[in-house]
Amino acid sequence: MLRKRPELWENQTWMLHHDNVLAYVSFIIRIYLAKHQISVVPHPPYSLDLAQVDFFLFPKLKTTLKGYHFQTIEEIQENAIRELRAIIESSFQEAFQQWKKHWERCITSRGDYVEGVSA
Repeated sequence: MLRKRPELWENQTWMLHHDNVLAYVSFIIRIYLAKHQISVVPHPPYSLDLAQVDFFLFPKLKTTLKGYHFQTIEEIQENAIRELRAIIESSFQEAFQQWKKHWERCITSRGDYVEGVSA
């Protein structure tokens, strides 16, 4: 956020959402988030269907980059960035709307696991 959207970083008008993977909830990460006063959207355990990146973004990247062999990390980054930029804005907006629907289902079920990813 600091690099790509500095205006949001400065006025703290954004929230971080992650899916409770150990790397994201480690002590050092929690200290960093607290130090920078970063708001984190809570993610209930066992509600993987709230991790839209797993259902929207990664499959799009995998589909377009599958089968290619890259020689350098820079080549991987260039191709991934190109594919990310090719995704139209309305696709991101739709994914965000789906994420909101999943959150509503999670709230309605009081955090219990909800089977499936459909809206």
